[in-house]
Amino acid sequence: MSRPLLRGLSGGGGRLSGGGARSLLCKEYFQYSPQGKDSRNGNCYEVRSPASAGAAASTSRSRKGMAFLLIKIGLALIVVLAFFGSLYWSISIVATSRVDILRGHRRLQEQLFTDLSEIGELYLGIAKPKELEFCPPELENYVPCYNMSAHLDSGDSYVDGVEYERQCIRESANVQGCLILPPMNYRIPLRWPTGTDFIWKDNVKITGQEFTLGSLTKRMMVEDEHISFRSDSLMINGVEDYSHQIAEMIGLRSGSNFNKAGVRNVLDIGCGFGSFGAYLFSKQLLTMCIANYEVSGSQVQVTLERGIPAMIASFTSKQLPYPHLSFDMVHCAQCGIDWETKDGVFLLEVDRLLRPGGFFVWTSTVNTQRSLRDKENRKKWMFMHDFAENLCWDMLSQQDETIVWKKTSKKKCYNSRKSGPDICGKSQDTESPYYNQLRPCVGGTRSRRWISIESRTPWPSRAQLNSTELSVYGVHSEDIFEDSMKWKSGVQNYWSLLSPLIFSDHPKRPGDEDPSPPFNMQRNVLDMNAQFGGFNAALLDAGKSLWVMNVVPTIAAANYLPLILDRGFLGVRHDWCEAFPTYPRTYDMVHADGLLSLETRQKHKCSLLKLFLEVDRILRP
Repeated sequence: MSRPLLRGLSGGGGRLSGGGARSLLCKEYFQYSPQGKDSRNGNCYEVRSPASAGAAASTSRSRKGMAFLLIKIGLALIVVLAFFGSLYWSISIVATSRVDILRGHRRLQEQLFTDLSEIGELYLGIAKPKELEFCPPELENYVPCYNMSAHLDSGDSYVDGVEYERQCIRESANVQGCLILPPMNYRIPLRWPTGTDFIWKDNVKITGQEFTLGSLTKRMMVEDEHISFRSDSLMINGVEDYSHQIAEMIGLRSGSNFNKAGVRNVLDIGCGFGSFGAYLFSKQLLTMCIANYEVSGSQVQVTLERGIPAMIASFTSKQLPYPHLSFDMVHCAQCGIDWETKDGVFLLEVDRLLRPGGFFVWTSTVNTQRSLRDKENRKKWMFMHDFAENLCWDMLSQQDETIVWKKTSKKKCYNSRKSGPDICGKSQDTESPYYNQLRPCVGGTRSRRWISIESRTPWPSRAQLNSTELSVYGVHSEDIFEDSMKWKSGVQNYWSLLSPLIFSDHPKRPGDEDPSPPFNMQRNVLDMNAQFGGFNAALLDAGKSLWVMNVVPTIAAANYLPLILDRGFLGVRHDWCEAFPTYPRTYDMVHADGLLSLETRQKHKCSLLKLFLEVDRILRP
């Protein structure tokens, strides 16, 4: 057992057996034990005489004084050494790193000056409306990179009112820009999902020439102030039968079974007015509509007004801004592309985008028996047949105008071909190109993402990849979990702030009943810096019936667009110093987490004012 009386005593030069200590202890203990023994352990302590005790006390005080003196001298030495050590360290730092310190300080000053300039520019732009003017009415549908004034004047690059080639030119910093106003009779879109089938006529630029039955994907009817894409007429509802036909050609019972065949992401080329994508959306499929820029009657503008995913893109001379192996199905229904031109390079681009085991659906009047009597049409058909075979595509079925091919999931097929395009070299096989020149070779075969659509996790489980699947992208499951937790909380916070707006009174079609809560007015979101696509995943987990355009900036430290697409989401690469390929007033929400931090770290960064002008152009009123 411990002895409490010993704590704090240091007689006899710090030795517990010293005489002074022994005298005190024995005196204390003898009060309790007359036999001179410790009542605790039976030990007897010696009790010295008074003279002996006095001498011992004198010696103890002398030693204590000496000890205190030595401690004072030691502390003084430590202080002196610490002072000179610190001085030497400071001198050495200055001598060895003075240039680096000055450079770092200068960089901080420059960054501070630049940031303040940008903030001042933005502030002055808002505070002085005269400096930020409204665009003229003729630019209400202005799309930079396509509405080039030189082209509008000369007519170059235009065919039948369509400008095909994207041409982005970075304007001088002195060019202020202007705010694009909506059309005079613009009205807030109808509630989702009612707005999928009915849109306000004045919200899009369209002429009387488009109000025809046209092709299957361009059918619509005018009802007073509305444009309707759904009716009791079979001529309008033919898209449903068409989807069932494609499902049967693949080997499925109905269009509701596309997910069972591994189909989730669909690329719809020349999508008409988005009716095919609207139907597939109701079946848990995401369809990205792409079409050329059009001055009026735009397929992309009308499709986005309906709330269906779309963006301006075309098969001309550049690769599309998607990674290879990104889509489970590519669809072309009278899309107007001459696949036989340029030695089949457009078909090679389709092959690059298709995942192994994916489907290419081609619907064209060229495919009918009557059309094949024409020599030119027969030549086109034979080219398609032979080239598809050389791409290792298996023709599954043909019904009337529609043919379905299935891309091989076996790489060894390319080695057994007798003829056909070469496999892309490593330098040509860029996983996520950004409008690079089209490659006349087969791409994607070197990718670790070469996994057949049948072997992929079906939707919706696909959104949560396991650790083995994530390793393909160099991502750890802990990173995804942390990102997921962040955005689940973020969505709750966002929606708590937006609830008064989302649940407010909103235009509805006459006669329609109020939707059952929780309905939301956000049909689509543009995420300007999507990272892992965590915001998209959190919105779906929260039960939000919308879709997200996940954008991975070209300046991002890591490109996770392949991961985003493989999770079953939509996305694209983009340089935010350029205009996004969409029409004005096409997104309900723009999300920009961390984007400004990325931009400010760039050597040649974009103007914040122009970036906010672009956001204003994209947002719906």
